[in-house]
Amino acid sequence: MRDGMVSGTALVGRGLEPSRVDIIVEQGIIRAIEENPRAPERWILPAHFNAHTHLADTVAMDCDSGTADLAALVTPPDSLKHRILRATPRPDLVAAMRSSIRTMEDSGTAGFADFREGGRDGVLALREAAAGLRAQPFIFGREGGEEIADGLGVSSARDIPSLETAVTQAKKTGKRIAFHAGERDPDDVDGALAYDPDLLIHMTHATDSQLKACADRNIPVAVCPRSNWILGVSDSPAHPPLEKMIRFGCRIFLGTDNAMFVQPNIFSEMAFVDTVYRLPPGDILHAASDGAEMAGQSYYIKKGSRANLICLDPVRANLRFSRNLLKSVVKRANSDMIMKNVFNSLSE
Repeated sequence: MRDGMVSGTALVGRGLEPSRVDIIVEQGIIRAIEENPRAPERWILPAHFNAHTHLADTVAMDCDSGTADLAALVTPPDSLKHRILRATPRPDLVAAMRSSIRTMEDSGTAGFADFREGGRDGVLALREAAAGLRAQPFIFGREGGEEIADGLGVSSARDIPSLETAVTQAKKTGKRIAFHAGERDPDDVDGALAYDPDLLIHMTHATDSQLKACADRNIPVAVCPRSNWILGVSDSPAHPPLEKMIRFGCRIFLGTDNAMFVQPNIFSEMAFVDTVYRLPPGDILHAASDGAEMAGQSYYIKKGSRANLICLDPVRANLRFSRNLLKSVVKRANSDMIMKNVFNSLSE
């Protein structure tokens, strides 16, 4: 929607204050937010940003992985997922990624950050998959793909022999740099921090000193709790240490990680975090949207921002009996309750 009005109870501003309002949108921008005590029974919240995906892995969805460990499943260059990706014809790869982008759109995701394998052609394949869709990618390329992508995505500081050269070149050209770190142990976190990255992924087993370094240096962390549990690198609320991250002052973004194992649905990720990690609902909602800053955006509902909104119908579900809107959104809302998504990407 480029022009029009959305009315209901909106979670306004970064404070996510529930307010009955009319939201006036012109040319994709929120021009005004006006009080309206007669606004309809509709809940309006900031759109989601999925801060970590591997969408090409859709082609390996729920494949028989047996008892393989993390390295055998996903570590480059010869893990199960990489062998499947190499064997998949390009049209099938593009179709699979496009299908997962549509799935994200349908569940309220307006943008996402993808680690794209396959070098330059891998980046081009994702751009082809996203063409004409509303949810647009911020692409972290690798194996040469970073040259035409938005940033450099590193699997781990211990995996890449020419890492120094790749990071130096990426910084020289103004690219953002992201590292997987601390997923199965803390041993590659210091190596990643040494390169002063723009984003760290996972930090599932990071130490207190490593978390404090992220907080002190304002390096955000994209966490993927469901993936961590499915891949066996976590079996308790201590990993990733979300409560501790927040207490230390880390910025947390939510991601769904590998489409091979986890559906790219942020509503499901929020509900899992609420159930297992017991974070305050406001913190979870922030983590579901804050990753948009990777793409230079803000999804918060405020005057002057681009309109990226999810409109839920609480009446046709039992949510109309909620005593705590934020809590109910985090633990109970799902794609079936969406009446309308209003997405306005910067590329429009």
